[in-house]
Amino acid sequence: MRIIVDAMGGDNAPGAVVEGVFAAKERLGAEVELLLVGDEAKIRSEAEARGLSIDGAGIGIVHTDSAISMEDPPLLISKSKKECSMAIGLKMLTEGKRNVYGAVGDAFVSAGSTGALHMGSSLFVGRLPGVRRSGIAVLMPFDPPLLLMDSGANPTAKPEYLYQWATLGSVYMKSVMGVENPRVGLINNGTEECKGNDMSVEAHKLLSDSPLNFIGNVEAKEIPFGPCDVIVCDGFTGNVILKLTEGMGKFMFGKLKEVFSSGALAGLSYLMIKSKLRGLKKSFDASEHGGAPLLGLDRPVIKAHGSSDGKAICNAILQAKKCVELDAIGKMKAELENAPTPLPSASASTEENG
Repeated sequence: MRIIVDAMGGDNAPGAVVEGVFAAKERLGAEVELLLVGDEAKIRSEAEARGLSIDGAGIGIVHTDSAISMEDPPLLISKSKKECSMAIGLKMLTEGKRNVYGAVGDAFVSAGSTGALHMGSSLFVGRLPGVRRSGIAVLMPFDPPLLLMDSGANPTAKPEYLYQWATLGSVYMKSVMGVENPRVGLINNGTEECKGNDMSVEAHKLLSDSPLNFIGNVEAKEIPFGPCDVIVCDGFTGNVILKLTEGMGKFMFGKLKEVFSSGALAGLSYLMIKSKLRGLKKSFDASEHGGAPLLGLDRPVIKAHGSSDGKAICNAILQAKKCVELDAIGKMKAELENAPTPLPSASASTEENG
């Protein structure tokens, strides 16, 4: 198995990426080949600064001195920055004329620009047959975990997209997370069928008529209490929910710290429950989950958080390995081929490739 990692993507690259790759290699051993794509001199310098040696570690480097930044327009990945580390890594997931780099990867991991990754993966990797748009699927830190899709790749969406994301999310939760018959919910501002904008009402009709285990509309306030296993919405709404959840987690733990620091009795109480609090805090730590898959693509692509540290990169690589081992993409492809769908075949238009 070969996993390709964008060495130059993310706020803390390439240092954090190098740390994460070495940590993952230590856990995975010889069974997985790891390839870093990026500026070789910078990669080696970051490794040496940490007392690590690329040579002999079983970690390869594909050199490029071009990188796409968080501020760059996503379209640059197919134009002036088509040889950036992210673009090369994505091309290495394909065979043929797009891949001239001497190796074909099984999965790709990047903490770089979400917009560029979404556009580049659609252009260079391609989507599964019939899929109109890929989407970012994030496991929310609740018990049991809940898959939120889309979480930021598509600020606007069509009812058909939500239908397909529900299908893809259901297959992912079944094949990767072991949920036998995933319940699907639709984010809305009320539980009634008639609630929401035109897109929500139409998406509700499509999902109601589908073979999915659709439970209806779900209000955002219910999300932490496990109303379903997969919840779908447009990427703007999903990203707001995701960021609010992250912020509320930090806010609540900050308030708890104030409470337990307020006196001797409070401090004693903390000592009695600190292990449980640490476990709870760990569940809200984005680095524990590593990254989020872009579902709907023909190969596994994992989006790590832009602020990922070495631990998060390592976990994103482990997640990529799991997706490959469980053949999550193959199962999604089979599900889309066998299940009835209201969609025509994917269009090759510019709008659909965006």
